[in-house]
Amino acid sequence: MTMMEPVLSPSALSEAGRLVDAPRSRRREADAERPGRAIRRHFLIALGFSLAAVWALLGRAELHIDPWREDNLPFYAAGMAALVLRIGWGGRSPRRAVSNAAEFGEYAALFTLVSLMGAAASYPVAALTHGYADAALQDIDEVLGFDWLACYRLVAAHPVLQVLGTIAYRSIYVTPAMILWAAARRGDRQQAYRFLAGFWLAAVITLVLFSLMPAVGPFSYLWHQPVAYMPESELWQQGLIPALRERSVHLVDLGHLRGIVSAPSFHTAAAVLYIATAWPVRGLRWPVLALNLAMLLSTPVEGTHYLIDMVLGAGVAVTALLVVAGYCRRLDRQPGI
Repeated sequence: MTMMEPVLSPSALSEAGRLVDAPRSRRREADAERPGRAIRRHFLIALGFSLAAVWALLGRAELHIDPWREDNLPFYAAGMAALVLRIGWGGRSPRRAVSNAAEFGEYAALFTLVSLMGAAASYPVAALTHGYADAALQDIDEVLGFDWLACYRLVAAHPVLQVLGTIAYRSIYVTPAMILWAAARRGDRQQAYRFLAGFWLAAVITLVLFSLMPAVGPFSYLWHQPVAYMPESELWQQGLIPALRERSVHLVDLGHLRGIVSAPSFHTAAAVLYIATAWPVRGLRWPVLALNLAMLLSTPVEGTHYLIDMVLGAGVAVTALLVVAGYCRRLDRQPGI
C-alpha cells in the first residue's frame, strides 16, 4: 500500500500564507504608528506645561480670563463636540467618514487651543515689556529698501486690493483645516502631530522674541495723517500695550483677542509652516502655496508689519521645522518608544 502525501490547493496555500503574514503585518503597522503616538504624548505634555506657563504669566501681569463669559461658549461647544467624536467614535467606527471626523476634531481642537494660548499669552508678555523697537525695525527696513508707506498708499488707493488683502490675511485658519483634514483622511497621525508641534513651537519662539522687541508697528509709527484705510490689524498696539504695562487692563477676553505682536510676524511663520507641511501632499501643494503666498503679500499692510518682522517670522518657522524634524528623526532611531 502506497502512502500519498496530501496536496494543498492554491487557495489553501494562499490562506495559510495570509495567516502567517498577519502577525508580521500587525507588527509593521504598530512600528509605523509608534512614532506618531510618541509625538502625540510629548506634544500633550508640552501643551500642559504651556498652559501652566500662560497661567503664571497672567498672574504676574495682573490679568485673568473669565471662563464664564458668553464669548467663550463657542469654544466650549466646539471642544465638547470634538471630545464626543474622539471618545465615542475615534478609530472604532466602522464608517470611515465618522472616524476621519473624529480624528479631525481632535486635531482641530488642539490647534485652536494652541492658537488661543498664544494669543492670550501675548497680553501678559506685552505687559512685562519695556520700550519699543520700532526705530530699529524701521532702520533695518530702510537698509533692505522696503517702503511700508508706499505699500500702504497703494492699498489705500485701490479698494479691490483692500478686499483681496483682507480675505488673504484672514485665511490663516483655512490652511490648517485643509492640512489636518487631509492628515485625518490618510490616517497620518504622525504628520498631524508633527504639524501641531511645529505650530506650537513657532508660537513659543515668537512670544520669546516679542518680549525682546515690542513694537507698535509701522502704521502707528510712520503714518501721522488722517487714516485713509484701516487695515485688518487696526491700531491696537499703540493703545493696548501701554494700558497693559500700566495694569489698567485686567481681563483677557478670549472672544475678542487682538493681535499685538509686531516682530516677529506670526502670519509669516504660519505661512512658511503651512507651505512646508503641505508640499509633500500632492493634492494640497499648489492650493496651499497660492493661498499662503497671497497671505504673505497681504501681511505688511493688513498685519501692519515691517519687512524685517516677516524675515524674522520666516526664521521662526524654519527653526521650528528643523527642531521638530530633528526630534522625529531621533524618535525613529529609538525602536523601544
